[in-house]
This record gives sequence, structure tokens and C-alpha cells, in this order.
Amino acid sequence: MTIHLTQTKPPVLSVVLPVFSVVLPVFNERESLAELHRRLSSVMIALAEPYEIIYVDDGSRDGSGDLLAAIQQNDAQVRVLHLSRNFGHQAAISAGLDHASGDAVIVLDADLQTRRRFCPLLAQWRLGFDVVYAVRRERKENLFKRSAYDIFYRLLRQVANVEIPLDAGDFCVLDRRVADVLRKMPERNRFMRGIRSWIGFRQIGVPYNRAARFAGQPKYSLLKLLRLAFDGFFSFSYLPLRLASLFGLLVSFLGFLLSVWTVYKRFTLPEFPSGFATIVVGVMFLGGIQLIALGVIGEYVGRIFDEVKQRPLYIIGERRGFDDERQAPDA
Repeated sequence: MTIHLTQTKPPVLSVVLPVFSVVLPVFNERESLAELHRRLSSVMIALAEPYEIIYVDDGSRDGSGDLLAAIQQNDAQVRVLHLSRNFGHQAAISAGLDHASGDAVIVLDADLQTRRRFCPLLAQWRLGFDVVYAVRRERKENLFKRSAYDIFYRLLRQVANVEIPLDAGDFCVLDRRVADVLRKMPERNRFMRGIRSWIGFRQIGVPYNRAARFAGQPKYSLLKLLRLAFDGFFSFSYLPLRLASLFGLLVSFLGFLLSVWTVYKRFTLPEFPSGFATIVVGVMFLGGIQLIALGVIGEYVGRIFDEVKQRPLYIIGERRGFDDERQAPDA
């Protein structure tokens, strides 16, 4: 008796890719994570389309990472990236973008200040805009921070070599092709809202009112805000270098005039005093100008040094909830 064996192909499992990918960088937000996930999940479920939520644990030290792991165990739509240490807010956003697979990528903060506010942004994305960013109507910080933000955004807008919208933070919706372009950006010192403006595509701003924090304190200290401001200025403007050159020309011209005046007085007034105090002031002034110029040059050289080293923007310690074929390498 002859037995004929027929080979059957294994069943092909279809993977439903998400329409929406929500990226949330997390740093020491344990107090608000449970409520954040509850509210965010309810909004995403109401959209009635496939979605994923990507939490990026940016080296939290308050147990946020353990809580995110527990949330992921109970929700199949959750993905968690545990970075090996704190790499910073901008790097954490980049890690989330690198692992997002949705047609639209929603970038949110984990402080519950934006919660349902992204629905109007999604409406604009459905109309065909590639980048939809949120613009704050008003700020509720103290007077010092409000003034600092106002000065920073308006000064950056004037000096940057691209048009950066006023009062627009990292909260935005990005089309798939925009997210793919951002993934290919090689720079290490990242100012995401500036890079987002630089890449172009169809962009629109949507005004929104930012809610108060649900719990905890803002994680951007004054030093981190200054560092972010420096990244914005030195990454998108050559004005500091040009100002250093202009100061140099101005001081050289003043020095020439002073030299002519000194020689003239020496020949016309034989008893013209040597002017020790004037010399000291002049030397101190010139020394200060030189140090400022060296500092400006040092900022650019330091950033070039970071780029040349080609170190990864972040390092992932552990991934949770990702399929093997969708895992992106460390960037």
C-alpha cells in the first residue's frame, strides 16, 4: 500500500499593526502612572481602532519601572522600554519613536497635563496634516518661569535658521512618514521641537489649555531647562558665533581709536599721564570678551565632539511587550 504524504503549510498568523502609537517618556512618575494609564486607555478604546501605548522608563528611581512592568502584564496593548539609565527627556522620546509602528504617533508627557487634549490633534491629522503640534494658550508657572519661557521662545524664533512655533512643546501627533524621517536623524544633542520644524511637511498648530499636574513635581529643573535652551540655540542658530565675531570687530575698532587718541595726546601733551587704571580696565574688558568668545566656540566644539564619538543616543536595558521582529536596535 502506498501512502502519499502531502505537505501542508503552517498557518500564517496575521499581525494587526496599530493605527495609533502613543509614546510617553517616564521619569519618576509613580504617583500618577496608574491614573494616567486608566484615563489614557479609556480614550484609546473609545477611538475604536488598533493602538499601542509605549512607555519609556528613563531610568526612574522611584519604582516607576516596576509599576510599568505590572501594567504591561495586564494590558496587551502596552509596551515598555526600560533605558539603562537616565538619558534625558529628548532621548526617551527618540527611543519611543524608534519603536513606534502606528500610522500616527502621539507624543505625550506622563504628568496627566495633556490627557484628552490630543483628540483635536488627531482630527487635524485625519485631514491630511503630517505634523500637528499643540500650542499652549497660557502658562500657569510662576512669574520667573513664565518670563523665561516667553523670552526663550521669542528669542529662539528670531535667531533660528528655521521657523520654530511659539509656545509649542513636545506634545504632538506625527504621521508615519515623519516618524520614519525622525528615526533617521543622526544628531545626538536633540531639541525635538526644533528638529520637528526643520523637517518640513504639512504642519499645523492646535491651541490647548494645559491642565495642572495630577501629582508630583515637574522633572525639568532649572539646570535641565538651561541645557535644553542651549541645545535649541546652538543647534539651530549660528548667531552666537556671529555675535562673537561682531564683538571682536567692535572691540578691535575701539582699540584702534583708543590707540590713535593715546598717540595724539602723547605728542600734544608731553605730561600726558600713563593711565594705569585705563589699561587695567581695557585688559579686563578684552579678557572678558575673549572668554565669552571661547565659551561660544566651546559649545559648538563640544557638540561636534559628541557627534564624532557616535555613541548611541540611548541604551535599552529591557523591552517588554514587543514582538521580536518589531524590536528596533539601540540608537
